[in-house]
Amino acid sequence: FFVLLLLVFLLEVTVTVLFFAYTDKIDRYAQHDLKKGLHLYGTPGNVGLTNAWSIIQTDFRCCGVSNYTDWFEVYNATRVPDSCCLEFSESCGLHAPGTWWKAPCYETVKMWLQENLLAVGVFGLCTALVQILGLTFAMTMYCQVVKADTYCA
Repeated sequence: FFVLLLLVFLLEVTVTVLFFAYTDKIDRYAQHDLKKGLHLYGTPGNVGLTNAWSIIQTDFRCCGVSNYTDWFEVYNATRVPDSCCLEFSESCGLHAPGTWWKAPCYETVKMWLQENLLAVGVFGLCTALVQILGLTFAMTMYCQVVKADTYCA
């Protein structure tokens, strides 16, 4: 059990180190994949993705991954989803760009995450502490079992 916990912990540490080492590459891949995902917006079977984009664009007051023109490729027209509109109304995404959010969603959400990095860091450290305690207790139990076996044998 201890070895399994140790492997999981080491895997998590390795993934964290790799994440910070390759942040720029991960950034580019994430933006590329999000732009590809825009093409699934509003398609059958992708209600969750559609709702997620609508909520993000509404709550963060942004439009598209890099900017609102990302949606032009999706619709093959100069339009955006209604969740990009400054003031929501039916089919407002068909109006002029002056009525749409200008901020890029990727940068806006990334900035929000950086502002809340302390909370994420505290959560990560607490999780690591619980795992280290689990490792300690697992090793203590193992030592007690081995010690008991030597006295009982």
